[in-house]
Amino acid sequence: MLASGKTVLEKAHKSNYAVGSFNINNMEIVQAVIAAAEKQRSPVILSTSEGALDYAGMDYLFSMAKLAAKKASVPVVINLDHGKDLDVIRQAIEIGYTSIMIDGSHFEFDKNIEITKKVVRMAHKEGIAVEGELGTIGGSEDKVSARQIIYTDPDAAEEFVKKTGVDYLAIAIGTSHGAYKFEGAGRLDLERLKTIKQRLNMPIVLHGASGVPDWILKKAELFGAKLPGAEGVSDEQIIQAVKLGINKINTDTDLRLSFTAAVRETVYTKPQEFDPRKILGPARDLMQQVVEHRMQVFGSSGKANK
Repeated sequence: MLASGKTVLEKAHKSNYAVGSFNINNMEIVQAVIAAAEKQRSPVILSTSEGALDYAGMDYLFSMAKLAAKKASVPVVINLDHGKDLDVIRQAIEIGYTSIMIDGSHFEFDKNIEITKKVVRMAHKEGIAVEGELGTIGGSEDKVSARQIIYTDPDAAEEFVKKTGVDYLAIAIGTSHGAYKFEGAGRLDLERLKTIKQRLNMPIVLHGASGVPDWILKKAELFGAKLPGAEGVSDEQIIQAVKLGINKINTDTDLRLSFTAAVRETVYTKPQEFDPRKILGPARDLMQQVVEHRMQVFGSSGKANK
């Protein structure tokens, strides 16, 4: 069922769990995420980045996501991830997205407030929830990149929310986009998260939080991938972050890694295979497995009808 981002995340906020926001690029990813949500009885967010929209087109991706939501028996939010282009944001609002992220984190504070407030007015007029971002996530993925992490200041976060009217806020506490999140063991600033949550008392979002599972890395590398030094956020840290108030967790890298690991294995072990369904089918199955695990870690399993 198609659901409002505000409704889904307010429930997560009140009941202290996180909903997974999974980036989609093709049909197999959509099917894997929805199958996982159905099996885990979990609400879920299907997200499209501007890079994905460049690749597949908004009409194609939104149509797949909307059909999946319509057929699903669990709440499904369709979210624009890291929206920076106002024309793209307007199109997403007009076509029927149920959540919009405006990423003005690369601007100075006042400019971020100005552009975020503008998007809030546009989206709220149509009953659509808005996510803002304050602070910068490190790393690079799609059209999103930052040279360094700028941690979110609690005082600035309180002012930002008050002046913009966003429905949920993405904060920076030490995560990075992509598969190379940390040099050595990663550590999240959980005290900063605790302070921000107490001050804002609203749904809080964590980007750049893929786990980069070791067993997926080993599978990919066994069949030819070169990913030395890839490092994600551990399940233990995610569980602690959820306990302290994270309610939406974005996941993209884990899907990419499981997709490529399964495709590489099929192509390597079955060189005679040329049917795309038999090459992409195992990738869909492995992505579903990874998404189900994420939902269990986030605490959203079994929350679809609560």
